[in-house]
Amino acid sequence: METLPDYLKPDLDIVLVGLNPSLYSVEVGHYFATTRNRFWPAINRSGLLTEPLDSSTDYKMPEQGIGMTDIVKRPTRGASDLRAADYREWAPVLREKLERFQPLIVCFHGAVAYRNYLRHAEGVNASSLELGLELGLQPLTIGRSRVFLVPNPSPANAAYSLDALVGWYQALRDLRSKLKEDIS
Repeated sequence: METLPDYLKPDLDIVLVGLNPSLYSVEVGHYFATTRNRFWPAINRSGLLTEPLDSSTDYKMPEQGIGMTDIVKRPTRGASDLRAADYREWAPVLREKLERFQPLIVCFHGAVAYRNYLRHAEGVNASSLELGLELGLQPLTIGRSRVFLVPNPSPANAAYSLDALVGWYQALRDLRSKLKEDIS
């Protein structure tokens, strides 16, 4: 199966976890490659990165202490094409990667990604997930990694403006700074 590479290594500050790669992103070989996706404009405006990047330079993210992967590595046209079997297969694989690399923060893009990770990798009872998930810092950890939830930057998620997305990445930036201060 052709998919996007993981940008993971030990000692990352943050690992960004998307739902799954789009067919177009896999075709061009870069994360968030669709020009309508608001990820790159939002993260560049947030101050989380030390230099502006875009989909063609996504491979430089680990140089800034940030990794990238997906809960499901199977590319699809859209999230609605994912099946429960995809999450059952891939969520435990993601958990193993996160436990192996132990970033300071794991940041999920969207409640759908995090909810399915919890259900299929952590065995969290599905009925407890129906109450909804609040954005921001989550009560559960993955190993030593704190978990943070931001809105999905997909153009299909029109509930959040570009400014709102920038604000969530700024909150992630602030959490990273606080946790790094606590360590030193």
